Amino acid sequence: MAKKENSFDPGRILELLWRVGAKPSRTGLSVDAIVGAAIELADGHGLEYVSMRNVAEHLGVGAMSLYTHVPGREELADLMIDESLAGLYSHVDEPSSVPGGWRPALRFVAERNWLLYQRHSWLLDAEGARPVLGPHTNDKYEAELRTLVDTGLSDVEIDSVLTLVLTHVSGTARALAGVARVREQSGMTDAQWWSATAPIIERVMDRERFPVSSRVGTAAAASYDAASDPVHAYRFGLECILDGVEALMSRGQPADRSPASD
Repeated sequence: MAKKENSFDPGRILELLWRVGAKPSRTGLSVDAIVGAAIELADGHGLEYVSMRNVAEHLGVGAMSLYTHVPGREELADLMIDESLAGLYSHVDEPSSVPGGWRPALRFVAERNWLLYQRHSWLLDAEGARPVLGPHTNDKYEAELRTLVDTGLSDVEIDSVLTLVLTHVSGTARALAGVARVREQSGMTDAQWWSATAPIIERVMDRERFPVSSRVGTAAAASYDAASDPVHAYRFGLECILDGVEALMSRGQPADRSPASD
C-alpha cells in the first residue's frame, strides 16, 4: 500500500480519521464498517490482500459503493492503522499509573506495543514515515508520553526516548514476523534447521580465521537453539535502552546534556 503523494489529500484523510461529516449510507455501509472489514482481511491474509474490491466482497457490496466513504487504498491504510490502536490502553493514564515509576511504565508501553504487533502483524508493513494523526493515534501518543513527565527530561528528550523504545519494539517484532514467515515457507522449525546446518558449519568453519564469531555464534546458537531469538533481542535490548535512559536522567538538567557539553 505505497502512498502516491500526488494523489493523497492530507485534509481529506484528516476528516476521515476524525469522522468529520461521516454518516452511514441507506444500506448501512459506513467508514467504520469498511475499516473493520479491511482489518479483518489484513489480520487473516496480510496487508497486500487488502484491496477495495476484496473489502467490498467481504462486506457483500459493490466495490464502487466503498468510494463514497473512502477515496482509496492509501486513505484506507491510514484509517486501518488508527483504528487498530483503539483500546490499546483502557484510559490515557493507564501506562503512567503503573506502580514503580517511569521504568516499569515504559516496560508496560513496550509490552503493549509488542503484543499489538502480534495481533496485527500487518502494521509492520503499513507504518510509514509520516504519522497518522487520528484520534486513536493521538490517544496512544499522549498516554505514552505521560510515562516520562516529571523525570527531568526535556520535551524533545521525552519524545526521543519514546521513539527509541517504540522503534526497538517494532524492529524486533519485524524480526519475529520474519522468523515465522521463514518457518512457514521452509516447513522447518528453528531447531530442525539448526540441526541440519550445524554439522556442516562445524566442518567448513575455520575457527582460527573466525575465533570470536565461532565462539560467540556457537554460544548464542546453543542458547537460542536457533540462529537468532527475536524475543530475547526484544527483552534484552529493552533493558539496555532503559539503562541508557536512566543514565541520561542522572546527567542533570537538559541544559547540562547539550552536545556542546559532551
